[in-house]
Amino acid sequence: MPLFLQETLTMQEKFLLPICLAMSILLLSASQGSAQPVPETKLPHFIVPGYETQMESMNDLFARHHNVRTRCALWDAWLPMSVLWPAVGEEHSAQKMREFYRDVFLTRFVDAQGYVTMDQHMGLAHPTGWPFPTWQQAAGAGWHFTHHGDGYARSLGIPVATTQGWKLEGIEEQGLDPMQGLKLKLTQPHAVLTTPECNAHAFAAPFIVLQWNHKRLPLDVVPVLQWTTTEFSEFSTDRQMAITPEIVHVINTLSFSSIPVHKHPQWKGSIKQLRIQWNNPAPIQITVRALHTAVDTRHPITNIMFVNGSIDYFDWTTDVDFLQKNISRMRSAMKYAVQEFSVQQNGCMLVPWVGHNGKQGFDIAADGKKTVYYGQGVGNNYWDLLPFGHKDCLGTIYLFNALNQLSNLEAAIANHPEWKIPSPDQEYSSAQLSKLAQHVKKTSTQLFWNSATKRFVACIDIDGVKHDYGYTFLNLEAIYYGFATDEQAQDILDWVDGKRIVAGDTSQGKEIYHWEFAPRATTKRNIEWYVWPWTGPETIPWGGQVQDGGAVLGFSYHDMMARLKTKGPDDAWQRMQSILSWYDKVHKQGGYREYFSKPGRGTLQGGGTAGGLGIDHEFYESALVPQTMLYGFLGFKPLPEGFAMNPQLPSSWPSLTITGIHVQDHVLSITVKKKTIEIQAEKIGKHPLRIFLPKKTNSPESKTVAKEDSLEVLIFTPENKMAIFSR
Repeated sequence: MPLFLQETLTMQEKFLLPICLAMSILLLSASQGSAQPVPETKLPHFIVPGYETQMESMNDLFARHHNVRTRCALWDAWLPMSVLWPAVGEEHSAQKMREFYRDVFLTRFVDAQGYVTMDQHMGLAHPTGWPFPTWQQAAGAGWHFTHHGDGYARSLGIPVATTQGWKLEGIEEQGLDPMQGLKLKLTQPHAVLTTPECNAHAFAAPFIVLQWNHKRLPLDVVPVLQWTTTEFSEFSTDRQMAITPEIVHVINTLSFSSIPVHKHPQWKGSIKQLRIQWNNPAPIQITVRALHTAVDTRHPITNIMFVNGSIDYFDWTTDVDFLQKNISRMRSAMKYAVQEFSVQQNGCMLVPWVGHNGKQGFDIAADGKKTVYYGQGVGNNYWDLLPFGHKDCLGTIYLFNALNQLSNLEAAIANHPEWKIPSPDQEYSSAQLSKLAQHVKKTSTQLFWNSATKRFVACIDIDGVKHDYGYTFLNLEAIYYGFATDEQAQDILDWVDGKRIVAGDTSQGKEIYHWEFAPRATTKRNIEWYVWPWTGPETIPWGGQVQDGGAVLGFSYHDMMARLKTKGPDDAWQRMQSILSWYDKVHKQGGYREYFSKPGRGTLQGGGTAGGLGIDHEFYESALVPQTMLYGFLGFKPLPEGFAMNPQLPSSWPSLTITGIHVQDHVLSITVKKKTIEIQAEKIGKHPLRIFLPKKTNSPESKTVAKEDSLEVLIFTPENKMAIFSR
């Protein structure tokens, strides 16, 4: 059992701990101003005769949220699928978004071990991870010699360091550059830089991060980090680690060396001082931007998200050059996830990283005093206050989907030798990936299922405790990704719908949809199971925090899609109508920010403010909601060869038309009626499209060329700009 730095707090003293600003989700991100008018640009439209009012609202919602993008891996599975198809603007194309995400996935940093970086803004934690929790929140140590380009450090009031208290041996200080940091000239061979004394606990500081650059340091020269502790007050080779090239993440000319000191047997207890032996053979120039301890804030889902996002890009574009350049990185990312998280052995994702053990970061005694365990309860995903560690159910669900996605892609690669892509390792072939996905589903749908509440738990911590606060988002995603069994899916929706009451839940029955636009993210009050800096959850009312009874608009997509899959299109349409009615009400009263500024309506998170509802600003995933029209009711699925369709229209809809669908190099308008599917070319591409339709589809105007499993396969050649298929 690891030793923790502990601190006991009274209920009144708890806010003496540094805590994350707001919820810590992207405080420094670009914003979406909800009160501003929807930008006027040419966009796709959703058309349902007889429901013009509802479709006007849906088109408005789509216009308000469609133009979102980020380089951060956290949204890889949600945003590309939302923005790679809409043909927008006068050019009537999705090309700008495609170019953006092509660059994102080709340049995303993958380290020497295969871990895919989060690619979020510069922070005060692990450079390739999430920027929270910071080293200050872990009672660590750090020195930052500049704030340039680091808005996070400025916003948290981190002082700009000087060399006061430092020891420079064989080093000449050349001043502080406000743009780059501490300028040093190593005047003597084997120069040494020693920090002032500090006090950092080893468990809460599993990494030491050195931000630096240099000129002419030979490639075969490896600096080393040494440290002293309370027990060992002298520096020694017994307590050192090499700063090797494989632990370096380079951005432009700046190197981020993340030294995994937690792997050293002598990294324990209280760390008192650090020093770097540069091992330079001759005088050189070095710039040190920062040196600090770091929590392991990597998320185990980044590899999976990267694979999903890359596949979404390829399916929409059939950009073979992209696939040739990126497939080895995608395969490496999946291999790392499978091996690092012991998937084959456990049938689930088991996260072995320091601080990711699934246990809460503090205990509450009967008298109200809290014992805080610094470094424990680190988040694993979007829900960054919650310790989804050790055996992680949400990560397992995402992994299951990525295995299936990559299996399908590998099958397509095998069927297209003209793409000139080498075969994968045999153990990661299409068949083996599919087999592993089924192993994961068979094992984990039992492992993570709470038979008492009839829903999936968040995780199983290192002590074997299951954590269940009624996570609607997790359970609805389990249905959406095909992870849940049919019986489990029915149980989940009966609970979310309020037909099945779970004893002990704070919200039951119709109250689960208190926020109207989405179910509460959780249905049971949680004042104890959080990462350690979030020490006062009981001071925030139920529903005043997104991760405790709040709600996120974007994840209504999974709700509607789960209903479509389990209960059919009429049920999904009923839920959509409730969302659109809420949307109309809000925007008739001034928009998101104006509406929720009134007391008693709830509080908006985002743009630097704390709250319980995630709708605008950094909640980019709101773009998902209109996707229900395309991926759900139209049943559209892009494929490397073209696309598949399996429409599911509500019984009251005479038809559904979606315009401006940019698939490969075509832009299409598709209308589904009770008995026909009409495909019209708005822009004609250069290559034929293969269209996969359900069996019993007849094509009086096109030739059926093959039958594959349960699909009719047709060729659409848009010389006449129109093809009609009878259903």
